[in-house]
Order: sequence, then structure tokens, then C-alpha cells
Amino acid sequence: QVQLVESGGGLVQTGGSLRLSCAVSGRPFSSDVMGWFRQAPGKEREFVAAISCSGNTPYYAGSVKGRFTISRDNAKNTVYLQMNSLKPGDTAVYYCAARGNCFYTLKPEEYDYWGQGTQVTVSS
Repeated sequence: QVQLVESGGGLVQTGGSLRLSCAVSGRPFSSDVMGWFRQAPGKEREFVAAISCSGNTPYYAGSVKGRFTISRDNAKNTVYLQMNSLKPGDTAVYYCAARGNCFYTLKPEEYDYWGQGTQVTVSS
């Protein structure tokens, strides 16, 4: 059974930082592009960042580039999202997802496995 478990969300003030983690079990971790997505109330789920199977190539949405950093530790089956300079507009439930292969995409419907989500709230 594949499981993705996110942690690290919380409440932070504008300009603050948080680090999200996502631990994966039940499938070979290094065989998946890993992505982070977010969904704010009343909005569609949107792409935030993704990282290649090897960890060498990150991809970012324009709204977070320069503020967020995605990384992975294939020995620990864990993907991370370091979020700096947080803004109220970053408030959302953040989800990690496993692609199911090593082909990059930013489309959420093309990711096969999902975590339960972790809430990030940025106060002004």
C-alpha cells in the first residue's frame, strides 16, 4: 500500500518560513517525480514545485520561484519543501504527490499518489 504523509505545516507570520516534509512508503521512491501542490479555499489545486527522480532538476511555479526550494533524500524516501518569505497568498492546504514515473508534469491529474495534505496559514 502506497502512503504519502506530509508534515510541517502550521501558522506563520508574513515573511516567515516553514519546511514541509513528505515521507513515502510502499513503492520505490527514486522511481517517481515528486511534486508539491496547494489548494486554497474556493480555488483549484495548483502546481507549486516538482523534482526529478534523481533530485538534480527542480521545477517551480512562477509565484514561488526564488522563495521556495524543493529537495529530496532518496535514502530517506522523503521530499521537502522549504518555504521562505511567506505571504498571505501562500495560505492553502499543501499536498505532496508521486508521479508514478520519471516524466515531469505540472498537471495534478497526472500524479498517481497523493498525501492527505497539511495546512499552511500565513497571517498578515
